[in-house]
Amino acid sequence: MPTANNPEVVAITGASAGVGRAAVQAFARRGAQIGLIARGDAGLEGARREVEELGGKAITIPTDVADPDAVERAATLIEEAFGPIDIWVNDAMESVFSPFKEMTAAEFKRVTEVNYLGFVYGTQAALKRMLPRDKGTIVLVGSALAYRGIPLQSAYCGSKHAIQGFSESVRCELLHDKSKVWITMVQMPALNTPQFGWVRSRLPDKAQPVPPIYEPEVAAEAIYFAAHHRRREIFVGMSTQIAIIGNKFFPGLGDWYLARTGYKSQQTDQPRNPNRPDNLDHPVDDTRDYGAHGRFDKRAKPKSAEVWAVTHRPWIAAAALAGAGLAIVGRKVLD
Repeated sequence: MPTANNPEVVAITGASAGVGRAAVQAFARRGAQIGLIARGDAGLEGARREVEELGGKAITIPTDVADPDAVERAATLIEEAFGPIDIWVNDAMESVFSPFKEMTAAEFKRVTEVNYLGFVYGTQAALKRMLPRDKGTIVLVGSALAYRGIPLQSAYCGSKHAIQGFSESVRCELLHDKSKVWITMVQMPALNTPQFGWVRSRLPDKAQPVPPIYEPEVAAEAIYFAAHHRRREIFVGMSTQIAIIGNKFFPGLGDWYLARTGYKSQQTDQPRNPNRPDNLDHPVDDTRDYGAHGRFDKRAKPKSAEVWAVTHRPWIAAAALAGAGLAIVGRKVLD
């Protein structure tokens, strides 16, 4: 366990904004030393200041995770600064809101390179260092969309499906080798992050997460928990559980439902500005720090009962056993 004299060393991709930024804050509050990996200079610098204000230490490493050599360099710089990496969090992501028939090959390639191959390269860099030590955890930030695709985000959904299959393959290999290194995936619901303000979009109206919406801190606490407990997967939010379990048993019904509702549910009633910049090829947080939150704070849930249940499983089990014991005693008294 980490201590004040032996703090955890954590690498987080996508650390400048959104879920990655919230995860940075969660680890910093526990005194971690963090390698901040992202493209945007202003977001990285803002994250670094927050880490230090919260009691941790950080270095910023401007990196495009689609470049494997750059990811390897980032891992080297983190270990030179802080020592062996204990936890690697793959979170960097991009998307394009568009019907597939209107997407270009370059757009699809870019989303896949960041969302999927960026996770592959991060995992390679982490395992290169963790396997010889037989120690460490890799957290893959996933989505309900790793199991259930939705319209208008074919590249994003495809990449999350790919990550899910990739994680299973690597996990099997680690188990075969009897390695103590662990890989886990956290499947997220709709989250209030800045991505909806800078994602490339061909929708007529502004993009939004499909309600119900959760604050990024809910995701961050699940990531922190996953990094410290050997859970295969964690589903965040009831909506994630419904989407994944429902798709397992009724995929055709999901197709029909999303064909009817999936376009409207991903848009607000406000027209999109067709001239605003997007972050697909270049970061938009070079000069402005967007932080962890998007523009949906009034609609977002700050807590998740499902995350609480996952992180308090021993308490729930103890309460269930106590209840069962009381029921047995009560029955004997009545008899």
